[in-house]
Amino acid sequence: MPCCGRLSFSGSDRFDILGLGCAAVDDVLYVPSFPRADEKVRVARALRRCGGLTGAALVTTARMGATCAFAGCLGTDEASQYVADHFGREGIDVSHAPRLAEARVVTSTIVVGQDIGSRNIFYQAHGLIGAHDRLPSDEVVRNTRVLFIDQYGMKGNLRAARVARSVGASVVADFEDGSDPLFQEVLGLVDHLILSKDFACRTTRALDPAQAARALWQTGRAAVVITDGPNGCWSLSSGGESAVRHHTAFLVTAKDTTGCGDVFHGAYAACLARGDCLEDRIRFASAAAALRAKEGEIPRRAAVEQFLSAQTG
Repeated sequence: MPCCGRLSFSGSDRFDILGLGCAAVDDVLYVPSFPRADEKVRVARALRRCGGLTGAALVTTARMGATCAFAGCLGTDEASQYVADHFGREGIDVSHAPRLAEARVVTSTIVVGQDIGSRNIFYQAHGLIGAHDRLPSDEVVRNTRVLFIDQYGMKGNLRAARVARSVGASVVADFEDGSDPLFQEVLGLVDHLILSKDFACRTTRALDPAQAARALWQTGRAAVVITDGPNGCWSLSSGGESAVRHHTAFLVTAKDTTGCGDVFHGAYAACLARGDCLEDRIRFASAAAALRAKEGEIPRRAAVEQFLSAQTG
C-alpha cells in the first residue's frame, strides 16, 4: 500500500495532530464485579483522569511522540482547568483552545468491574462542548498534518474539515452520534473514518462490519476502519474499495477496556502523521489498544514497539 506523504508548513504553529472535539474529566471507580440491582459494593480503587473521544486520543498521540494541540472549547470551571493542566503535563498545546464562561468539558463517572475488565460510563454533557464555530483560525488548521474531530461542535468541525481538506491535510474522525443535522456533510469530508462496529452498523443498517465498511466508502476516502474490540477490525482503503480486509486483534487479558477505542484512534492518527502505511497504522493502533486494556493505562510508543516486537520475535 502507498505510504502517506508529508505536508510542508509555513507559519509558527505547526502540529502533527490538531484536535477539536470532546475532552472529559473521568472519575473512575474500580469494583470487584458489577453488582445486581439494589446491591451495595465496596470500591476497590478510585482515580481521576482526562478522557473524552478527542481528549484521550490526543493524550495517546502525544505519548506516541507526535506534536499535538487541543483547540476545542474549554470553560473557566474547575473541570476545564483540570483538562488544561493535564494536557500541559502531556505536552499537548492548549494555546488555541477558546476559554469561554459558557463552555464545559464532559464529566463522567466510570465503573469498572475488575473481574472481567468491562465498564459502564455515566456522563454529563452540558454547555458549549467541542469545536468552536470560528476558532481556531484557518491558519492554525492549515498548519497541521492531521485534523481530529468527533461529533461535538459540528458547525466548527465542518469549517475546519473544509480548510484541512483544501490543503491536503488528513481528517480522522471518531463519531458515536449521528443525530446532528450537519453530520452527513461532515462525514463526507472525513478521509480516515474509524468507527465502532455498533455505531457503523446502526448508522448504515448493515448486518456486519464488512457490509458497513462498504456502505461508508465513497470517493475521496483514504480508509474506512470498523473496529470490534477483541474481534479485530475491518478495513477498506483507496485503490481497494471492493476488498474488505479483516485484521485480527491482539489477545490480552483485559484489566480495563475504558478508552480502548480512543487509544486506537489516537495511535492511528499518530502513525498517519508520521507517514506509516495503512497496514502498519492498524497493527500499531491495535497493539496500543490491547496494551490499554491489559495495563489499564494509555501506553507510550516504546511500550507499543516492545509489545509488537515480542509478537514477532
